[in-house]
Amino acid sequence: MNAHALLTQVLVYLAAGVVSVPIAKRLGLGSVLGYLLAGVLIGPFLLNLVGRPAEVQKFAEFGVVILLFLIGLEVRPALLWKMRTAIFGLGLAQLLGTAALLAGASLAFGLDWRVGAAVGLILAMSSTAIVLQSLEEKGLRQGPVGEASFGVLLFQDLAVIPLFALLPLLAPMGAIAPAASRAENLLSGFPAWAQPLAQMAAVAVVVVGGRYLTRPLFRFIASARLREIFTASALLLVIAVAALMELVGLSPALGAFLAGVVLAESEFRRELETDIEPFRGLLLGLFFITVGAGLDLGLVAAHPLAVAGLVAGLMVLKTLAMYGAGRLFRHSHRTALTTAVALAQGGEFAFVLFGFVLGAQVMNAQLAHLLTAVVAVSMAATPLVTAAYDRLVLSRPDKRAEPERLPFDEGDPDVIVAGFGRFGQIAARLLIANKFKVVLLDSSVEAIDAIRRFGWRVHYGDASRIDLLRTAGAEKAKVLLIAIDDRDKALEITEAAKQAFPQLYVAARAFDRPHAFELLARGADWAERETYESALNFGRHALEGLGFTDRRALKAAIVFREQDNQLFRQQQASYGQGEEQYVSAVRASRETFERLIQAEMARVGEEEENEKDGPPREDRKRLEADKERV
Repeated sequence: MNAHALLTQVLVYLAAGVVSVPIAKRLGLGSVLGYLLAGVLIGPFLLNLVGRPAEVQKFAEFGVVILLFLIGLEVRPALLWKMRTAIFGLGLAQLLGTAALLAGASLAFGLDWRVGAAVGLILAMSSTAIVLQSLEEKGLRQGPVGEASFGVLLFQDLAVIPLFALLPLLAPMGAIAPAASRAENLLSGFPAWAQPLAQMAAVAVVVVGGRYLTRPLFRFIASARLREIFTASALLLVIAVAALMELVGLSPALGAFLAGVVLAESEFRRELETDIEPFRGLLLGLFFITVGAGLDLGLVAAHPLAVAGLVAGLMVLKTLAMYGAGRLFRHSHRTALTTAVALAQGGEFAFVLFGFVLGAQVMNAQLAHLLTAVVAVSMAATPLVTAAYDRLVLSRPDKRAEPERLPFDEGDPDVIVAGFGRFGQIAARLLIANKFKVVLLDSSVEAIDAIRRFGWRVHYGDASRIDLLRTAGAEKAKVLLIAIDDRDKALEITEAAKQAFPQLYVAARAFDRPHAFELLARGADWAERETYESALNFGRHALEGLGFTDRRALKAAIVFREQDNQLFRQQQASYGQGEEQYVSAVRASRETFERLIQAEMARVGEEEENEKDGPPREDRKRLEADKERV
């Protein structure tokens, strides 16, 4: 390839990604599908703007190499131990279950059992790049779905090592790969039994060298204090390990993953992540474009029904196997199904493994090419499938079975608490500890299931329903605490309860100052901003850290509260006159507020200087009481 052709290809690839990805994102299809569609569009079977993508494929696959290196950097022993169930339990169950289903389907199509086993093991792999990218975009990376998906994907990456050793053993007895189809590497002339041993030795070199050689090297480079040299060294490490793995016939991505694992406990881990991260997104995007460009549309067009049926069958069977594994390990229906849908496609390793088994004569070229197309189509279909799943399933509330409805046998309650989450629990416990009869209401099925396990008698229901409040004893109760985390619902409950039960003292949880004003306007007797007291206490401790005495910091918090309460009442009137009027009132009162506090604190400072034996007895009592309240 000459320089002109290379520049033209780079121009086309970058232009395709820049144009297609924003459009796909705007349509809600995700960036991955945008890259894949861009590749199909510029590929040899449509516009043919870049010729065969094989020239760029190797370079693009480096995006997967970097991705697995960064994943390896996160795989610390502590994380492996923490996620041992998700990795070695759920991951193993998914791999074996999926491989068994797909192998059974292969046998039903008349394939030899050895071929069926190879097909099942290869297609059990999912796309690490697509899944993690998709979960990141949807904000699911850190939740139970992200943890389960990461555990399964990590186990699949680890399973590639034994697969490279196992798959050649599935070749028919006496089959010898022709020289033209063998992968050219340093081990090509080795006996078949010696190649796995040599590969294991190469892995050992990476592990030992990474542990004992790279750290001194990075310390030496870091001492030069040249950021670009450190970045170049990080890339050199990844490329060197990937090249070594390729020389011994293993996946370069696998070597990068091992290098990341070895450096996971290094003091340079964060620096390596920061330096390499920018290359990951760009090269992964290029990888997805080349996957789309490499999709054999001719084969798909020649057998459209067969390919569509195989893709649908693959994704359905993988979803069923993953869902079953998730439920086996006691994940909720929603978590198990979401994880299963996310992992339903084929993976990047399939392209490598199909070429590997083709060279080992485990299967014929026609079947390998057909299944490669199936994997590519399944990867392209994944964003569409997950988008449909998001719209049809995830956008709906989690309709779990309603918890058992307990009878209201508390008698005539003193207090009804609507919302027994992290906010309502503290208030309710204070009331119960002081021997008041409290009725607890909550509308979250999941929260009630969890809370009842700890012995709390929480009733299921929507507190905005007047009939429920009446059944709970609102006509005899003295106080209604609205502690739910829904702004609009809190306003609705406040207004309805105050109209139906005017004798109730209604105290409501407010999200912020404007929400507190709205609650008071709807009839609430008191609105407590949910973070106000904790933030005020937080600031008091900060003052102590800055050198204030305990008494002076406490007094500062008390003065702030008193002045802010006065300001709150003043701003409440302006809030009802419109947003502009409210903003102007807040800005005008800010300087006055700070000046009053500073003047009061100056007086406190003078008192501290004049008092040698501490504050008078009455002041001490009041300060102690205020401290408890803060």
